[in-house]
Amino acid sequence: MNDGFTYREQLPDRAAGRVLLDWLVERWRHGDRAHWSERLARGEVTLEGVPATGGEPLTAGRSLAWQRPPWEEPAAPLGCALLFRDDHFLAIAKPAGLPTMPSGGRYLHHTLLHQVRRRFPEATPLHRLDRGTSGLVLFARTAAARTAGSALFHDGAIERHYRGRVVGPPIAAPFTIDLPIGERPHPTLGRVFCAVAPGSAGTPGRAARTDVAPLDHDAATGRSRVAIRIGSGRPHQIRIHLAAAGWPLEGEPFFGPGGTPLEGTRARPGDVGYQLHAIALVADHPLGGAPLHLWCAPPPALRLRDEVPSAPRPA
Repeated sequence: MNDGFTYREQLPDRAAGRVLLDWLVERWRHGDRAHWSERLARGEVTLEGVPATGGEPLTAGRSLAWQRPPWEEPAAPLGCALLFRDDHFLAIAKPAGLPTMPSGGRYLHHTLLHQVRRRFPEATPLHRLDRGTSGLVLFARTAAARTAGSALFHDGAIERHYRGRVVGPPIAAPFTIDLPIGERPHPTLGRVFCAVAPGSAGTPGRAARTDVAPLDHDAATGRSRVAIRIGSGRPHQIRIHLAAAGWPLEGEPFFGPGGTPLEGTRARPGDVGYQLHAIALVADHPLGGAPLHLWCAPPPALRLRDEVPSAPRPA
């Protein structure tokens, strides 16, 4: 059981004129009108610090808060390892199955962020990995590191190297996937990120590039290990791009042909089971330190023959 959490927001312009109960159901989700009516009756929701009833008309700029009581979180692997530390940055090895940050209302303490802050309370993640992806996550320790590190990712000035195991025919040569990624309506999940085509309904796609190179192939199983490189990542980018290219990650539960949700799937984008590992980050140190050449040993399923787990490899 965790300690509970208080969700806060400053109401945006689009909330103006809405009724509070309608806004809670649409904006914060976490249940239907009956659930939110019960929370309001228990005094868990406040507007400008005053317990709300749900019938209040909203105006932009007002302060809304929900004091969520403690809840039992799903189990997750909590072990993580410190790979690098200086005065500005930390590099942490995240296990597959552990969320990087709280999201979706399920995880709070069972997150990499919470585990790292138990030892380094100043740490802030500069990017995130999907829950099912293992490997390197870079944290900032200072305000200067947050600004400079965020710029590295925003500008594509940091190389992000992954290793994955895919299903499909042998890959003859390295290739690049240039396919925009954006949000699209989903019949049960509201909106999801996926590959988008020009002119399709929904938000415009944002440019995304994934470089893929073959490492080995097992003809008996039709599986290949591949090296993957991206610059500025989009949500689920590697999973979407590999599925769109015809080599989905082994165990991919959600994305299928075209980089869109598998037809008829009951999975969710955050489900786990696929084989993907963030193996290296490479960048000039933005605050004058030695260049960042960070490496995280891959799990057994992604190791190459005769690869020594503890020995760094060139990115």
